[in-house]
Amino acid sequence: MVLNKKNNLKALLTIILILLVLNGIGAYFFHRFDLTKDKRYTLSQTSLNIIKQVKGPLSIRIYMQGDLPAEFKRLQQETKQLLEEFQAYNSDIVFEFVNPLENEEDSMNNIKALYAKGLTPVNITVDDKGKQSQAMVFPWAIAVYNNKEVNIPLLKNKMGASTTDKVVGSVQHLEYSIADALNKITKDKQKKIAVIKGNGEIQDLFMAKFLLQLRESYYIGPFTLDSVAKNPEVTLDALKKYDLAIIAKPTEAFSDSEKQVLDQFIINGGKTMWLVDQVAVEMDSLYNNSGSTLAFPRDLNLNDMFFKYGIRINPDIVKDEQGSPIKLASGEQGSATQYQDFNWKFAPLVYPESSHPIVKNLGGIKFDFANPIDTLKNGIKKTVLLQSSLYSKKIGAPSEINLNIVTEETSPNHYIKTGNIPLAVLLEGSFNSMFENRVLPFEQKNFEPKGNKNKMIVISDGDLIKNQVDKNFQPVELGYDQRSGNLYDNKDFLLNCVNYLLDDNGLINIRSKDLDLPLLDKEKVYQNYTRTQLITIGLPILILILFGTLFTFLRKRKYSK
Repeated sequence: MVLNKKNNLKALLTIILILLVLNGIGAYFFHRFDLTKDKRYTLSQTSLNIIKQVKGPLSIRIYMQGDLPAEFKRLQQETKQLLEEFQAYNSDIVFEFVNPLENEEDSMNNIKALYAKGLTPVNITVDDKGKQSQAMVFPWAIAVYNNKEVNIPLLKNKMGASTTDKVVGSVQHLEYSIADALNKITKDKQKKIAVIKGNGEIQDLFMAKFLLQLRESYYIGPFTLDSVAKNPEVTLDALKKYDLAIIAKPTEAFSDSEKQVLDQFIINGGKTMWLVDQVAVEMDSLYNNSGSTLAFPRDLNLNDMFFKYGIRINPDIVKDEQGSPIKLASGEQGSATQYQDFNWKFAPLVYPESSHPIVKNLGGIKFDFANPIDTLKNGIKKTVLLQSSLYSKKIGAPSEINLNIVTEETSPNHYIKTGNIPLAVLLEGSFNSMFENRVLPFEQKNFEPKGNKNKMIVISDGDLIKNQVDKNFQPVELGYDQRSGNLYDNKDFLLNCVNYLLDDNGLINIRSKDLDLPLLDKEKVYQNYTRTQLITIGLPILILILFGTLFTFLRKRKYSK
């Protein structure tokens, strides 16, 4: 008996010693095991690098708490589990879930405060066994660090998608959204963006929403090319201090000297994002008594430059059966006038088909009078980011554009081998100067005929970056169409473009992560409601009862002897 006690004591001490040794080793070696098939809780190296930037208290408040619909409970759960991963690697990161609608007396004040911060709710219809009700949810979070604050969107909007599809897409973007927000408030701005002026580009008011978003992460400044005429080399040296140049819908031709400045900026490593219209036509010009306007080619003197880089923007207009809705008056004029939605074929609604991180998991992107892009062979890698649908074709310019086209009847036979027209192209490689082996417009001491690896994005529609203004002449959200009430993914696409061109943290690569989010099929659940309840609730209880009964029986039999 005494020997057994000594053996038991020795075994206990051995176990305690082993646990202490393992605990000591664990203090120096940290690792978390992710047993999920898609590794959804394994943070990317980019996220881990951003987490290391947090050197003090960083608090995150998530406004998703309380009685939420089933889909949003899943989004809440995924958000919590992901934030726990962030917190595990840096204890300075703390978070809490709050319900802004919990207290009825304060709920309106809370809603107004959230609206003031730019946090808009979503109103969804909750369908419970055929009974429908409305619910308001704030799928947002706010991160605060060193007196800096940033909003974190948790719900990825996809036009026309169901709530379930939106939640699945949101979970795909969750790590990117959180990591991007933390990067904004923990890292000082370093990169500089030049918004090119001087050739009739879009006014800042009509790019305000996009520029304000960029300003959170980058330094932004207008850069005029007017000084090229007087002192081109000084202008070029000044432009070289920027990392990216955005050329948004120029309407006046570029001089050869201006092209040399832009060309040498590119050859010396400067990134560029071009939004160019090769056809002059505006939507507003259609709203007249005739309901028509003339579209004619626009000469920007950029064709030879683009040709050298490996693309060509044709002076045609893309007509696409997968267009965007437009509201037009129908019926008799006067008090009986009614407005009806029609399909506007000159505003292609493009759903990305490429798996490139720039466009992955994005929703519909709206174009207006886009032009076709041809890709040429010259050793530069070209990736078509966006293209028209299968049922699209080119319309030559000059041509008349008439609103009556909404009543046109077509068939697939009208679009045989005409569709899938490139509208946005990414170019990557070592660009050759367009002035290589040519007489230079101005003398340049350090002219470079060929550059190192670089990248640019060319979009054949300047209106893609343009936000509308409301009746008070204030800019509305980029991608929001006031006429139809639809919100398109134009802003996310353009931000992804800038992020990809300037990204030195690899944030854009987080978008490549594929997650498998299994959700219940509501229709099947409703059809087999009782059986589903028995399987999900009754079966676990039955298993517990059987296990408890068996365990008790075996225990009694063992110790009754």
